Amino acid sequence: MLIRALIAPFLLASLVAAPALAAPPPVAGEILPGWQEPDGARMVAVRLSLAQGWKTYWRSPGDAGIPPDFDWSGSQNVKSVRLHWPTPSIFRTNGMRTIGYHDELILPVEVVPQDPARPIRLNAELDMGVCRDVCIPATVDLRADLSGQGAPDARIQTALAHRPATAREARLANLTCTVTPIDDGLAITARMTLPAQGGTELVVIEPANPAIWVSETRTTRQGSTLTATADMVGPTNAPFALDRSSLTVSVLGDGHSVETRGCPSN
Repeated sequence: MLIRALIAPFLLASLVAAPALAAPPPVAGEILPGWQEPDGARMVAVRLSLAQGWKTYWRSPGDAGIPPDFDWSGSQNVKSVRLHWPTPSIFRTNGMRTIGYHDELILPVEVVPQDPARPIRLNAELDMGVCRDVCIPATVDLRADLSGQGAPDARIQTALAHRPATAREARLANLTCTVTPIDDGLAITARMTLPAQGGTELVVIEPANPAIWVSETRTTRQGSTLTATADMVGPTNAPFALDRSSLTVSVLGDGHSVETRGCPSN
C-alpha cells in the first residue's frame, strides 16, 4: 500500500503535464472486422496504433501502469466478449517495471452474438493509459457494423499465434501456491517446474477480483524450478479468504509466455 501511495503523486504529476503532449493524439484505434467462426462467434480485433516512442499496457500493467478498461455496453446483438491478449513486453519506467505494448497492438476479440443470423453492432469505449516520458489517460471510441461471413485477416491470425502457451504446451508442472497472512493482506508464493522461457522471466499472479491489489512479484529460478512471491492487499487492508482456483498465473519470458488458471496448495 505504501508503494501505491508513492506512485499516485508520480502519475498525477504526469497527468498534469500531459496537455502539452496531447497534439497530435498519441494513439488511434479501430476494429478489424475479422470473420465468423463455425460456431457463430465472430473473431475481430482491436487495432491500436501508437505514436513513435509511446506504449500502452497489458491487462495487468505493473505498479506504474494504467490498466485498460473496455465498456461494450453500447453494442447490439452481443452476448459476450472475450479478449485474447498476445504476449506483452516488459518495460522499465523511472525504475519501475511495467508490462505492455509499443508501436501497435492487435488485440483479438471473440464476440459471441445473441443471434448469429443477425448483424453485430460494436460500440465500445476504451479507457487506457499511454506513456512516453509521462503517462496520460486516453479514450478511444471503437465502432463497427459486422455482417456476413467476413474473411480471414493475417494480422489477427498472427496476434492469435502469439498468445500465451498453455501449461501443457509449455510443459509446466507441479504448480502450487502457498498463502500466508500479513498485516494488511496475504503473501503468496507460487512454485512450478518449467523450462526456461528466455531472458529475465517474470511471473504475474492475477486474482479474479480486480479490487485486490497485487505487488510486483519477486521471481527467482533454480534449475527447472521457478519461484515467485507477491503481496496481496484487499479492500479491507486485512487478511482475507483467497480462492486459489480463480487465480491466473502467467510467466513472461523473452518473446514467450505461459498462462494457466488455478494454483492449488502444496
